[in-house]
Amino acid sequence: MKRNSLFSFSVSLWLLFTTVMLQAVESAKGKYAHMLFNELFEDYSNALRPVEDTDKVLNVTLQITLSQIKDMDERNQILSAYLWIRQSWYDAYLKWDKDKYDGLDSIRIPSSLVWRPDIVLYNKADDDFSEPVNTNVVLRYDGKITWDAPAITKSSCVVDVSYFPFDSQQCNLTFGSWTYNGNQVDIINSLDSGDLSDFVEDVEWEIHGMPAVKNVITYGCCSEPYPDVTFTLILKRKSSFYIFNLLLPCILISFLAPLGFYLPADSGEKVSLGVTVLLALTVFQLMVAEIMPPSENVPLIGKYYIATMTMITASTALTIIIMNLHHCGSEAKPVPQWARVVILDYMSKIFFVYDVGENCTSPKREKEEEHKLEGNDGCQRRHKEVRSHLSNRNDDCDLKEKLNGNLNKSCGVHGDSVRETVNCCSCYKMLIKNIEYIANCVRDHKANRAKGIEWKKVAKVMDRFFMWIFFIMVFFMSMLIIGKAA
Repeated sequence: MKRNSLFSFSVSLWLLFTTVMLQAVESAKGKYAHMLFNELFEDYSNALRPVEDTDKVLNVTLQITLSQIKDMDERNQILSAYLWIRQSWYDAYLKWDKDKYDGLDSIRIPSSLVWRPDIVLYNKADDDFSEPVNTNVVLRYDGKITWDAPAITKSSCVVDVSYFPFDSQQCNLTFGSWTYNGNQVDIINSLDSGDLSDFVEDVEWEIHGMPAVKNVITYGCCSEPYPDVTFTLILKRKSSFYIFNLLLPCILISFLAPLGFYLPADSGEKVSLGVTVLLALTVFQLMVAEIMPPSENVPLIGKYYIATMTMITASTALTIIIMNLHHCGSEAKPVPQWARVVILDYMSKIFFVYDVGENCTSPKREKEEEHKLEGNDGCQRRHKEVRSHLSNRNDDCDLKEKLNGNLNKSCGVHGDSVRETVNCCSCYKMLIKNIEYIANCVRDHKANRAKGIEWKKVAKVMDRFFMWIFFIMVFFMSMLIIGKAA
């Protein structure tokens, strides 16, 4: 027990001694730091370039670290990004011998006390022209100064929305000195590209690289060269949000447009359906127009909306024309012969359009029985129609003959009562005239009804034809935009 207590006491004493020594060292270093600071900045001026020879070029090493993409404003073509800007250079007047200051090799002082290069973002698109953040700089004994400063930059970016929402963008960040030319301050790339190791993943954009290129430009106003470093931010849009919120609803709505041809003409909703679908697409088109810049390049989704709206407008116009055909009455002309052959004979079979009143879901057995009753050959049906038409006329003639015979017979038998016979004969004649009038009306009604039924069938066949045509158009348009996405 005594040995354990003695060991713990010795350990505690050693820890206390170490703590005291560290505090003494720190206090000593703090003392030397104050002494060093007072000696370095006694006659120092941060207004001039820190070079011993004014003809010597001061090299500034630049490194950009992209931390986060704040916003991409496509309409105003502005990229907002959160950057860490690191600049390092050598100050010829801020050097010391670290052995004289107890091995002190670096100090951290406010950046406003030392000379700083006026490197700015050339393509800045912010109204705020405030100075950079006055963070501390790290000053080494050999005169090297490292300045790390965070910055939220807003830069102009030429946005190409031709393939929106499957587009890629390239935004440039150009840094250079505002007043010093290349013979005074030269900019050197620290890396071949921007640092993306600390990048926070964005919900809308993917980063595919940030290469850096140094440019030396001679402007028309001056003969001296002006170097700059351009970082190209390569962005790829994540299109899932726009697919599920803008593209997929448009595709589903566009598939409703051809169904307007399948809607019965007597329902009175065919035109209303087309107009409703057109208004829905107009709303989506306005949503896309609000976020896109007013440029000549129409985005891909905008082209799809315009094509779909054009198709729906054409389908609505065709629906109105077909409804006029459907409601052709007795005053309309008969169906032309070419329309009978092409539409009623061939196209009706291709698109499975049945006669008016015929049920397309009737069992097959009932149809076979109907065909057996009508005859095995189609010509028998026509013969029956001719025979029925002739029989109707023969019946009328027989009826006339019977009535005339009865009239003559009655007139011959009852010769004694002349007055009653004359009245009876006049009644028979009036009856014959009325029957003939009724028969003519029935024939005209049947002919007009058959004419209207033919026009209704023509309209129904055309509805089915355009329905499949527009279905195919919508399908190929959807596949085209999906292919562009791939």
